[in-house]
Amino acid sequence: MLSGWGRTAPSVAKVVAPATETDVAAVFEHAAGGVIARGLGRSYGDAAQLAGGTVIDARGLGGIGDIDEATGLVTVGAGTSLQDLLDVAVPRGFFAMVTPGTRQVTVGGAIAADVHGKNHHRDGAFCQHVTSLRLVTPAGAMTVSPSEDPEVFWATAGGMGLTGVVTAATLRLTPIETDQVLVDTDRCGDLDAVMAAMASADDDRRYSVAWIDCMTTGARMGRGVLTRGDHARREDLGDRGAHRAPRSPAASRLKVPLVAPSGLLNKASIRAFNEAWFRKAPRHRADEPVELGAFFHPLDFVADWNLLYGPRGVVQYQLAVPDAGHDAVRASIELLAASGVPSFLAVLKRFGPADPGVLSFPIQGWTLALDMPVGPPQLPGVLDRLDELVAEAGGRVYLAKDARLDPRHLPSMYPRLGELAALRERLDPSGLLASDLSRRLGV
Repeated sequence: MLSGWGRTAPSVAKVVAPATETDVAAVFEHAAGGVIARGLGRSYGDAAQLAGGTVIDARGLGGIGDIDEATGLVTVGAGTSLQDLLDVAVPRGFFAMVTPGTRQVTVGGAIAADVHGKNHHRDGAFCQHVTSLRLVTPAGAMTVSPSEDPEVFWATAGGMGLTGVVTAATLRLTPIETDQVLVDTDRCGDLDAVMAAMASADDDRRYSVAWIDCMTTGARMGRGVLTRGDHARREDLGDRGAHRAPRSPAASRLKVPLVAPSGLLNKASIRAFNEAWFRKAPRHRADEPVELGAFFHPLDFVADWNLLYGPRGVVQYQLAVPDAGHDAVRASIELLAASGVPSFLAVLKRFGPADPGVLSFPIQGWTLALDMPVGPPQLPGVLDRLDELVAEAGGRVYLAKDARLDPRHLPSMYPRLGELAALRERLDPSGLLASDLSRRLGV
């Protein structure tokens, strides 16, 4: 029985755990009912599961090569987690060019979702820093690069595992001098203030993210806390500038021991949390040293935090809209605030130019991620209305987070689906590669 991080749509599949590329190829020869790869299961929805088919547990495809000190290039197995990579890279003076909000994802999963981070406005998405990868398809294995095989590479980047199984990749890391980030924090009284600050000054910092309060209405609607930062240099920290690996999740300060009772995260509890979180933040603070893990991956210090949402799970809805569609961000937050559907976490970021990925999510403009516990009777209607707002604004939802998108909206959100279909016919003529997500959306 497999499910995504949101625990909303479990299904049963045969799970196999290959240790080599040859093993992966053998899976295609003998599998029935379809094949999809799976990493650490952090996609919220059903992208890494396949009812009645075969799911490849890719965690055995590990290994980390030597880091080239001059270029920052390193070759890693697709089953390697970002945690393991950072444990090796940070003491050697390197960090991931792009990391999502958790380091508990595999490199293969990061490629399949073309993950983004707090620095997309400056550095783009994950696959823009992949120089080559090994891909096993039902038609055979190949080495793929963006320069020599752009069609296959950019269909695989963000392709949700539907072009084949990535077994290894060469990545470019970014050099760092310390294990700290110098962080500026600003408390903003409403959504207009948050968005104005981000649009006007994000280019001044490599990393930028805003927490948004979706429970307030009126003049305080969308108030938030904006944090921006850059990697600290040794001269910024003096004697504190030694490299240390990010703290391991095994040393988490907290662990959710069991599924929380239904209704724990409700309008009252989330409103109280939001008020305390907003008041806790300083009105303005500059150049505060913050450890890498605390800045990039704060939720990794609470093990199994998804269990807090109760027995019915959580929907994370992440949208992206172009700059011209920025009013959709406001409309989305107004909709949530008016509906009473609680969103425990709401995160706003800026996106820079899109990469060539056929199904890659980021487009230049804004992205808003919302965590909503399943349960409120008005939730399905709110989600449907969010789809409409996003589609009308020329935006899209993130397939790595999706669990319930109306398939009617997919062609307008991802207009290059025909390119992906043509390539898949060549790489997978028997149609073996599939997932619960691809079947649900008709990809």
